[in-house]
Amino acid sequence: MALIYETKNFIVESNEKPFVSREEGGHIKIKIKDETISDRTKLNPEQAKEFMRLSMIIGEALEKGMKLRGVDIIKINYQDMGNWYYKNGGKPLFHYHIFGRVLGASKQPFPESVYLPDRATGFYDGFVPLDDQDIKEIQNQIEIISQQPKYSLKNWN
Repeated sequence: MALIYETKNFIVESNEKPFVSREEGGHIKIKIKDETISDRTKLNPEQAKEFMRLSMIIGEALEKGMKLRGVDIIKINYQDMGNWYYKNGGKPLFHYHIFGRVLGASKQPFPESVYLPDRATGFYDGFVPLDDQDIKEIQNQIEIISQQPKYSLKNWN
């Protein structure tokens, strides 16, 4: 996992084993730092506001950043998951996936839903994570987008 951004309660990272390959739009994950929180219903109001604002900024930054990197994202998909924690008797940890989607994708064709088979199937073999330049551009877009009046912290209190 490559760190993209961090807030008081959340970590934003790229996935080394993405569900959507870089050239098909890319994959970013937001996870909560508090490992006792298993799903969004366990967030307190402060965390919930922080998460909503952050997920919106990250979605915009992924779309704008990847377009500047030559990946023509036409839609961002947001997905709450965590089922795979149960496979080995684990306890789920709240995390959220953000996927870029492009026309003409072969493995994750748009407008179909993202296909998420078990990793052991080999479906994800050859999927490429975001590269260092992608991450730098997304980070740059996070800084720009977070300064917009829409995302001003005074509007989120």
